[in-house]
Amino acid sequence: MNIIPIRSAPPQIPQANLPLKGELQDVFGRQIRDLRISITDRCNFRCAYCMPNSVFNHGFKFLPHDALLSFEEIERLARLFVEFGVRKIRITGGEPLLRRNVEQLIEKLAALPDVEITLTTNGSRLKQMAETLKKAGLHRITVSLDALDESIFRQMAGVDFSVRDVLAGIDAAAAAGLEPVKVNMVVRRGTNDDQILPMVRHFRGSGHILRFIEFMDVGTANGWKLDEVLPSRDIIRLVDDEYPVEPVNPKHYGEVAKRWRYKDGGGEIGVISSVTQAFCSSCTRMRLSPEGGLFTCLFAQDGYSLRELLRHGGSDAEICAAIAGVWQKRSDRYSEIRTENTRRPGRVEMHYIGG
Repeated sequence: MNIIPIRSAPPQIPQANLPLKGELQDVFGRQIRDLRISITDRCNFRCAYCMPNSVFNHGFKFLPHDALLSFEEIERLARLFVEFGVRKIRITGGEPLLRRNVEQLIEKLAALPDVEITLTTNGSRLKQMAETLKKAGLHRITVSLDALDESIFRQMAGVDFSVRDVLAGIDAAAAAGLEPVKVNMVVRRGTNDDQILPMVRHFRGSGHILRFIEFMDVGTANGWKLDEVLPSRDIIRLVDDEYPVEPVNPKHYGEVAKRWRYKDGGGEIGVISSVTQAFCSSCTRMRLSPEGGLFTCLFAQDGYSLRELLRHGGSDAEICAAIAGVWQKRSDRYSEIRTENTRRPGRVEMHYIGG
């Protein structure tokens, strides 16, 4: 089984409500503000919650290079999204720093007006690339790091890689000016939850922002179980017992992480609670897959392919109508209605669409 969510005959793109003017709203009045662009489905880690080794036992194959959108195609789509009101673009994967010459894409995107360009990485190549990424115009970076203990880190990452190299990448990013560095820790009860306080102690006072993410049921390959989810309220309680914290107002509407700061001024942490405290009602994100599929939800089954329009002479107006048609008909709110029936097979995998 090749776990690629864009089918040979993807769903027909909905008709847009014309004429198109200004910002887009979906059926619940949610406006589009954020675009997450996955530029590769390849990764050099095998994290159990994202790309477990088990997917290869079922015949999974990576996308061929010619199936991926070119940097020019991505830039064209990004420009149209900015015209619709997108103000933040995040580059994801897979592991985006495995995509050759990724700095050239960042340079193109950084030239777009009034938009913040960010990137999420596992940190394995960050030490070597941080300065290049900053010079290309990257504004900020987020690094995934699920443990400080070497054995637990390797268990979570699924590869023989040292946490010291990820930490060196974080240091390099800060030195290059990609600050504040955000550090994302996926918490899986019974696996790495004993790393919460060590992570807090390490990053407290560093200027970096540590964020805890509830173990999510993205895709179907990660063996998700509800009893392995450690609610974010329990995480905050654990941290607060050692280092008292207080809530902080969000910086902008639709912010995913709930922010907390240490009362003694030691910095900030965050929690992302898509399982226990769903934030579907304020979701402002559209996702673009490596082969040009539009996904309106991280838990989606199907994407709407733009690749044919891009490669067969589609005009900007036609592409805009396609983007608008998908967003205006958007009605998903998976995390708010999560049940046994909604956890159906065939959902898009995280390593394909990004977190």
